[in-house]
Amino acid sequence: MQTPQMPIATRLALGSLALAIIVLALKAVAAQLTGSVALYSDALESVVNVVTAIVALVAVRLAARPENATLPYGYYKAEYLSAVIIGVFIALAAALIFYEAYQALITARPFNADPLPIAASLVATAINAAWAFQLVRLGRREKSPALESDGKHLYTDVISSIGVLVGVILAVVTGIRLLDPILAALVALNVLWSGWDVLRHSVSGLMDVAVDPHQLTRIREVIAANADGAIEAHDIRTRQAGRMTFIEFHLVVPGAMSVEQAHQICDEIETRLREAVDEATITIHVEPEEKAKHSGIVVV
Repeated sequence: MQTPQMPIATRLALGSLALAIIVLALKAVAAQLTGSVALYSDALESVVNVVTAIVALVAVRLAARPENATLPYGYYKAEYLSAVIIGVFIALAAALIFYEAYQALITARPFNADPLPIAASLVATAINAAWAFQLVRLGRREKSPALESDGKHLYTDVISSIGVLVGVILAVVTGIRLLDPILAALVALNVLWSGWDVLRHSVSGLMDVAVDPHQLTRIREVIAANADGAIEAHDIRTRQAGRMTFIEFHLVVPGAMSVEQAHQICDEIETRLREAVDEATITIHVEPEEKAKHSGIVVV
């Protein structure tokens, strides 16, 4: 008997965790050997990456569970909750970086400009850049907010890491050691912005945000093209919860139409909607013709 294949979202989350640990190790070594506060702040951000990877892994595994009597709409919002947790950890990392930068500004610290640890940090940044691209691309394809937010955070990590490396090199070349803690403070600001972006998107998901206008237009077109025999469809509502799209609307049919005929129309619409929208939960309320609002999608 074949072993069930692990879902791609889970595999991506596991990959994120493994790479986050490797990158953290490389950056921690670089920070330890150089004594740079900026590189230390970069390593501290990688600690957040490890935490976010763990949270994302838990979230995608939880979101994959089927619905039950307690949670009849499934666990899909677990990914949005994980994104909130990620945002909180990002804010905590920013506070710690600000503290270290302040301490370095008031107390001079030794700095060892060894090219080997700086090269290790550069390799870690390249790994993050490649993986961030994959996470955002595949996270969107799999409709996984946890993976996409993880990838977006990695992008900000890459940008701040590049700034840190350039700044550290400038500090070595110019001899202006104050550049080191100043860069650390800039990293903290970048981390805070990343945290705000993650929180903003996750809160939208928790508030039952509708599908984007392009997808809503497609949903309306599918309903209109496959509702032959009905009078109209109105009060169309949608919401996005992780990879699941919920679609609900009222379908008005002639009063003389049998229940079986109305059911056949609903089945046809549901089939076509599921072809157009991946992983959709569809609820259709059938109403007699006196309930027509003469708005929404007029079929006849």
